[in-house]
Amino acid sequence: MFGFNYYTPTKVVFGKKTEEKVAELVREFGGTKVLIHYGGGSVIRSGLLGRVKGYLEAAGIPYVELGGAVPNPRLGLVYEGIELCRREKVDFLLGVGGGSAIDSAKAIGYGATNEGDVWDFYDYKRKAKACLPLGVILTIAATGSEMSDSSVITKEEGLVKRGYSSDLSRPRFAIMDPELTMTLPDYQTASGCTDILMHTMERYFTNGGNMEITDALAEGLLRTVMKNALILARDPLDYDARAEVMWAGSLSHNGLTGCGNDGGDWMTHKLEHELGGLYDVAHGAGLAALWGSWARYVMKNCLPRFVRFAVNVMGVTPESTDEETALRGIEALEDFFRSIHMPTNLRELGVKASEEDLVLMAKKCAIGVNGAKGSAMLLREEDMLAIYRAAR
Repeated sequence: MFGFNYYTPTKVVFGKKTEEKVAELVREFGGTKVLIHYGGGSVIRSGLLGRVKGYLEAAGIPYVELGGAVPNPRLGLVYEGIELCRREKVDFLLGVGGGSAIDSAKAIGYGATNEGDVWDFYDYKRKAKACLPLGVILTIAATGSEMSDSSVITKEEGLVKRGYSSDLSRPRFAIMDPELTMTLPDYQTASGCTDILMHTMERYFTNGGNMEITDALAEGLLRTVMKNALILARDPLDYDARAEVMWAGSLSHNGLTGCGNDGGDWMTHKLEHELGGLYDVAHGAGLAALWGSWARYVMKNCLPRFVRFAVNVMGVTPESTDEETALRGIEALEDFFRSIHMPTNLRELGVKASEEDLVLMAKKCAIGVNGAKGSAMLLREEDMLAIYRAAR
């Protein structure tokens, strides 16, 4: 195992009607003027946005608002938010929604407190020195951004999707009411569950050090999410299943399931970033479409982990060879994806990628990781292209 730093400063307020505490939490963490940042119509149609504004008004906390965050959140809206914060002298951000609104709010927080172009951080040219404090009201269990140090933004010019991580952007508080996720379309729920699984598996499939307790936590989280994803496919209004998935989403990406390893693999995410940037697909669905091809490509280089996954997570009975057992585990997870109507290749995702597009994505992915990345297997541009081709 490796040594590690585990830092999770976010105060979690979990349960029914917890959004009623938003004003007191903003005050607790020093907010005196708030930017409410959200996405599209769901927070308006559900009445959540109106209730949140009412709580702030009742507490005498002034606010401005900025809607429009979309899946694969855009840099242009981030620039708009930065200007709004500076003009209105905002000192606290409130992201209301899912990972897109939260990630966009984090980027706004960087841009409002640092000189120069905020894209420099996502383009790995500079490191942020500050970020506006941020609180979250979560409405989609998926990205784990409500407790994580990371955010992902898409630059419209060139359709470049990049992530940046810094503890500066970890939310001060996260309000999590599972009931707020009950109006999600089934596809979004399934895509969110997939993203949660992937955040855990990115840390699980490594050739770096491992800890037994971390592995046990990760394996239990994976089994729990799969079990409850199937329940939600049958009954989207099951509160307990919603609660299990929502809390798993936070634990999957707050660092817990990576303690003691080498930091994780992350290449499925990097490959999907280019896919999402070019085709604007749902992130979790894009991950599902690529994972099987990535897994088969790297499996022999990380065989003990794939065998453990097959047996401990997917319940596979060991075959005569480790390779056969590992393959059975990959196939079992793909079967699970299909059972919740997630794709297992680009065709099922609805993407008809040309060879030119595959070459472009591989090139951009290699640039995004400075040439090579991966723990299960170190991947270079030619490897990335081979995985994209296999996923087609």
